[in-house]
Amino acid sequence: MVKQKDTGTQEFDSLQAYFNQIKAIPLLSFEEALELSRRIQEGDEDARRRLIEANLRLVIKIARMYISSGVPLMDIIQEGNMGLIRAVEKYDYRRNIRFSTYANWWIRQSISRYISNKKRVIRLPHHKEVLFQRIQKVFHSLSQSLMHQPGSAELAAAIGVSVEEVEQILGITNGLVSLDVVGDQRSPEDSSAVTDFHEDNTYNPEQDLLRKSSHTDTMRILNRLKDRERRILTYRYQLDGCERHSLKTIGDKMGISPEAVRQIEIRALRKMRSNAEELRDCVYFA
Repeated sequence: MVKQKDTGTQEFDSLQAYFNQIKAIPLLSFEEALELSRRIQEGDEDARRRLIEANLRLVIKIARMYISSGVPLMDIIQEGNMGLIRAVEKYDYRRNIRFSTYANWWIRQSISRYISNKKRVIRLPHHKEVLFQRIQKVFHSLSQSLMHQPGSAELAAAIGVSVEEVEQILGITNGLVSLDVVGDQRSPEDSSAVTDFHEDNTYNPEQDLLRKSSHTDTMRILNRLKDRERRILTYRYQLDGCERHSLKTIGDKMGISPEAVRQIEIRALRKMRSNAEELRDCVYFA
């Protein structure tokens, strides 16, 4: 009689077979990923498949960080692959951003949402689920505008429902105390009551990456200028994170007159315009 393998052994064998399968897939260079993205936007399905397959190892690397969640690793990997597919659909080669950096956020988001949903014991009726999603959205937006986690009353006022409804929904979803309980009286689990189960749409990875990419490209082109031109533009347009300097302040720093600063600024901007096309695709609008 043949002895059947236990579940743990079967899962290990499945993982091993999967790892061996994707190990043979070659990785892509930065330039190759950009080219595949260009082809994907032209409708090339083969390019889409290649970009996905070449990054399956990235999903495994990220998935391993969630092993302690109690969810089988293969399930985590499969959900991470869904995030990878989403990243491939959203990625734009014209932004000149490394694909692995861009995909990382989408993979993590997909895995986190899956694990959170697996942990939830109580499933809500549809109308309560909709209300909970509204609470979650408002929670994140108010947290940013108020610079603190909003309480039940603030959430209720923003949504247009009663405080009792807000607290009832939060109580059903996780059996938590009121959001108004403050500071050390709350456990770490309580503080993430609203954030555990739904996607936070208030963070846009594209905007974050575009901001970093445009700043990097701008600084690269600035480095083509003469030292004084580069310093003046940096001071005038806050490129080093400091507050904007006046012509007089810059002149005092550099030992020249404000008029000289203005003339150098004009000359530097004229040079920058010659690179306008190169910068056009990476401009970030806050």
